[in-house]
Amino acid sequence: MRRFDPSRAVLTLALAAVLVACAEPAPPPATVDAPPPPLDVATDAGATDSADVHRFNIGSLEAVVLRDGDIRFPNDGKTLGVGAPKAELDALLAKAGAPTDTVHLSVQALLVRSGDRVLLFDTGAGDADFADAGRLPASLRAAGVEPAQVTDIFISHAHPDHVGGLTDGAGQAVFANATVHLSAPEWQALQADSANAALAAAIAPRVDAFAPGAEVVPGVTSVAVEGHTQGHSAYEIVDGDARLLYIGDGAHHFAVSVQRPQWTIAFDGDAPAAETSRAALLARAADSGATVASPHFPYPGLGHIVRRDGTFAWAPLQ
Repeated sequence: MRRFDPSRAVLTLALAAVLVACAEPAPPPATVDAPPPPLDVATDAGATDSADVHRFNIGSLEAVVLRDGDIRFPNDGKTLGVGAPKAELDALLAKAGAPTDTVHLSVQALLVRSGDRVLLFDTGAGDADFADAGRLPASLRAAGVEPAQVTDIFISHAHPDHVGGLTDGAGQAVFANATVHLSAPEWQALQADSANAALAAAIAPRVDAFAPGAEVVPGVTSVAVEGHTQGHSAYEIVDGDARLLYIGDGAHHFAVSVQRPQWTIAFDGDAPAAETSRAALLARAADSGATVASPHFPYPGLGHIVRRDGTFAWAPLQ
């Protein structure tokens, strides 16, 4: 049983003040098979949040995208669009307004308040040497939340840019009061990886290893997305008619992964399985009309997957 923290009451009042004026999202293009349910984006009038904090609503739930940093790597065909014709890859990037020499992926986490729970989806890259990241603690505090107030953490998978923020520089758990939810196959793989021994030991007392596809807590259901890692999970958050799909690494790049889900990305452990599951996840998002939250799409990574020209496209919320 956790003790009452009076700072939660202050947080609730502060969040209520910035959420008094909400706007319905712009409707997706006419090519969408089903209209999206309402997801209100809160105005920031009078807020003192940093540029790394983006507030919005999922139905009546207060939510915040927290920016952690960035990942950049050369567009040399070794990581994104592996084996695809370079000219086609470059043309796809250029048409989307993205550079053709360097690939940019954002690193973000999602915070949701649901009743007396404070939910955090993934924890950023921490001090990973391949990323310019580690801003999650500052972003979290700018949103008015202390690490000790987080009650539940939902890990999509155990790659460093998603679990890097679970521990500090001394290897201690950052979120001392949070239950860490991840799928049982992912937890087994993490424990078996000697490189993650310290992380596994730090979080083991608070791990909830769930069966793939299970409802993890009321209103949050896991969605198994095969191929990226052994137990990769997306998460569907539902409040009334509002529905948000947090996709983790179901798709990495807002243009290439969405418009060419069959193209290989080197981060996937089982590329054929990942390409099949990626297409299925995009179809699920497009056909359900769910709002999508992607930790790697351009900040704040909120939008819809729509069907267009025989494939899919990313329609960011305006």
